[in-house]
Amino acid sequence: MSEADINNLIKITLPDGSEREFNAPITAAMIAADIGPGLEKAALAVKIDGRLLDLSTTIENSASIEIVTLNSDDDTVYDLIRHDAAHVMAEAVQELFPNTQITFGPAIENGFYYDFVRETPFTSHDLEKIETRMKEIVKRDEIISREIWKKNEAIEFFTSAGEIYKAEHIGTLPENIEISVYRQGDWLDLCTGPHLPSTAKLGSAFKLMKVSGAYWRGDPTKQQLQRIYGTAWRNTKELKAYLTRLEEAEKRDHRRLGREMDLFHVQEEAVGSVFWHPKGWTLYRICEQYMRERLENSGYSEVKTPQLVDRGLWEKSGHWEKFRENMFTINDDDDRVLAVKPMNCPCHVQIYKQGTTSYRDLPIRMAEFGSCHRYEPSGALHGIMRVRAFTQDDAHIFCTEDQIVSETKSFCDLLLLIYRDFGFTDVQVKFADRPEIRAGDDVTWDRAEQALIKATDNAGLDYSSNPGEGAFYGPKLEFILKDTIGREWQCGTLQVDFVLPERLDASYIGEDGNKHRPVMLHRAILGSFERFIGILIEHYAGRFPLWLSPVQAVITTITNDADEYAKKVEEACIEAGLRVIKDTRSEKINYKIREHSLAHVPVIIVVGQREAESETVNIRRLGSKDQEILALTDAVSQLIDEGRSPSVR
Repeated sequence: MSEADINNLIKITLPDGSEREFNAPITAAMIAADIGPGLEKAALAVKIDGRLLDLSTTIENSASIEIVTLNSDDDTVYDLIRHDAAHVMAEAVQELFPNTQITFGPAIENGFYYDFVRETPFTSHDLEKIETRMKEIVKRDEIISREIWKKNEAIEFFTSAGEIYKAEHIGTLPENIEISVYRQGDWLDLCTGPHLPSTAKLGSAFKLMKVSGAYWRGDPTKQQLQRIYGTAWRNTKELKAYLTRLEEAEKRDHRRLGREMDLFHVQEEAVGSVFWHPKGWTLYRICEQYMRERLENSGYSEVKTPQLVDRGLWEKSGHWEKFRENMFTINDDDDRVLAVKPMNCPCHVQIYKQGTTSYRDLPIRMAEFGSCHRYEPSGALHGIMRVRAFTQDDAHIFCTEDQIVSETKSFCDLLLLIYRDFGFTDVQVKFADRPEIRAGDDVTWDRAEQALIKATDNAGLDYSSNPGEGAFYGPKLEFILKDTIGREWQCGTLQVDFVLPERLDASYIGEDGNKHRPVMLHRAILGSFERFIGILIEHYAGRFPLWLSPVQAVITTITNDADEYAKKVEEACIEAGLRVIKDTRSEKINYKIREHSLAHVPVIIVVGQREAESETVNIRRLGSKDQEILALTDAVSQLIDEGRSPSVR
């Protein structure tokens, strides 16, 4: 080996810790080939010192690398596939519809989209043609390569090609910037990458889903665009599983089930608010009563605070500056600005400040089922899951710094118990640290973050990081539930706040006789009742366990001869505290059973002349063809046991 070769040697460290030496420069593709033909064939991209780059990237210095394949355990694989699927779709569109302009098309969760400018709307038939052409492009195995252009060259090219939106975007970039362009066969696009080495690597596990509207740069005053959404996966098995989940999610849609089960409705005259029907309000009150019992048994005191609060308090707390655009306000006769509260925290501090608090009084756990209002854009509203008027199961714990660990553990234990009772056993925890826009200095944030990390470790919780997603006044834990079809829902939070007690002058008298600032732990378990009930509806597909069901049983007659006995059964159930209704209509029994089954009533009690004579009932369970004959007293006793709230078992 010559001296020049020795000087050009670089050390490549692989994920297993092994090292290899190569003459520089070398590409990631060459390294994959050197490791073995299997990896060479499977390679899609490379991570160089953690940064995802094209497989053709030249490596000139020693580095840690990971060759990315379809089997890599990393979300970046999906991002890579979906980004390429967007480009292949754009090429297919322009081949089929030559006068169509392209704008931008990123990878998104579970899929991708691309925005197009075209006078004629895309149809479902067009989507089928585009998808077919995409598969042809994959089969053509077009080489994908990156080129670097000067800014003026890029503007000139895209302008001459009629791509005025691309040219406009490039024009907004700094003068000396290098423009990254990817060539895909004879087609090319402005893009920073990275991409697969060729279209064949994409495979065929993709599907175009729908067309919707969008605006250039998100500005409604600018050009209307057509956005085509698609989904892409590593293989057809994953694609089929995803499409099955979508079908199942559609069946479970809380808006549809809310109508079918007569639980609630929403309408334009009260946009962002919920009209609870009797059955839906019963479900709401069941959840509320359950939470109240759990809180009372965990040392919380329930309070109620005003809906309208003077602007001055929100300014002191910092919410006016950070949250003003989401607040509803009014002016009273004295020309004071009042805000409808979007959260409860500043109001709870006002209760805490009444009188003098000693260190012996701490911790103080203050809970409120607080009615809050926040402005959400109309396009973001979604059934009862995203509304403007909602109720939080909100609470604040005022404690000393030394009590953060024990209070965090107690809260986490309570939260996990409640989730289990509601049927959620798969719970993930994320630690969200300081956001870019925040209150308080870095020293205060350091204390808060370290305290919460220590408390989480002591609670024995595994957690992942969610950088920059903390509240503006403190870091937080986010609790994410996984439902029966694998969807994730972020519900509970715990936030450590050193800032608000300082801003609102909350204090306690310490053991030394001096004033000290309490720490404020903001916490919620359900989040909002409205959203959590929507999640419950979809989790159970409307088939609630007996303790949650608004109607636990329906008593229905075979013939009118049993009407009097049906009334007796009803009275026995109501006296026992069961939620029942009676159906003595002159309809065929099979019709009535089917109707109540579609309404997801968990228990149907059928009575006829035979049951009346023997003081028995015929019990049928939702989803089962089996029947159970029980004495009336035994049936009522059994249903009481099954329908008892977990909080009192």
